[in-house]
Amino acid sequence: MKKTTLVIMAAGLGSRFGGVKQLEPVGPSGEIIMHYSIYDAIEAGFEKIVFIIRKDIEQDFKEIIGDSIAKHIETEYVFQDLQDIPKGFSVPEGRTKPWGTGQAVLCCKGVVDGPFAVINADDYYGKEAFLKVCQYLKNPEHSHKAYNFCMAGFRLGNTLSEHGTVTRGVCEVDSNHVLMDVKETFDICKDGEVTKATRDGQVLQISLEQPVSMNMWGFTEEFLEELDKRFAGFFAEIAGNELKAEYLLPAIVDELIKEGKAQVKVLDTPDKWFGVTYQEDKEAVKAALNGLVEKGVYPNRLF
Repeated sequence: MKKTTLVIMAAGLGSRFGGVKQLEPVGPSGEIIMHYSIYDAIEAGFEKIVFIIRKDIEQDFKEIIGDSIAKHIETEYVFQDLQDIPKGFSVPEGRTKPWGTGQAVLCCKGVVDGPFAVINADDYYGKEAFLKVCQYLKNPEHSHKAYNFCMAGFRLGNTLSEHGTVTRGVCEVDSNHVLMDVKETFDICKDGEVTKATRDGQVLQISLEQPVSMNMWGFTEEFLEELDKRFAGFFAEIAGNELKAEYLLPAIVDELIKEGKAQVKVLDTPDKWFGVTYQEDKEAVKAALNGLVEKGVYPNRLF
């Protein structure tokens, strides 16, 4: 029987996670943000975890996180590698980073064989987001499209930092809560009852209620085939930008939408996002999570 899987993109972590501010302890018993995501996912009904990491951090990752999680849910690992690219192409001299979130999730081909969600390792998404995405994956809304996916839609005002600007995927959603477009938007900060932001060199205002993507997607296993088929095309198109170009999930989803192949249901969540975008965010995150523990939302020790 196919299991509903949570895929966690964690290949960007450094050895021993030293100096990675997003992964400093923020929970009362030393938990990092990822622990809360995994705890919420298990409660929501996910049956398997797949960690996307780099081979060089495997031992550290298992020691710090993975081994303890494996006691509570089936756990597997896949490895993102800069050298893992389509035949006929080569890694350009000077390229040091892997090829982005699309390549990361493509690593799951052959390991994930059913519906799956994807999240960032260093973002706190909240209980309702996991519950809604898991429910959708187990009971998807069918349409005339070839693929029926979903995305957790956060309200922009719940994803801001008090200590600086952020970048978000601002979503255009129709009256049926179906995703029409995602536009990468930069320098977002609160400005009274709206936000100020920059897109394509233009300054604009966006409502605090505007849905945004925090890279929490729900896919069927066929999406992995689409990632595989389009990877070579990505390399063919990046001439002149080989050192910085990234194969990104939102861009691939947008292609499928524009081609009429996919419908993406936007699942509204009122949960507040937490993340350590700036070092100053850490204390606010710790206070918020301690508050949730005091209210009984989480136990004092997760695992």
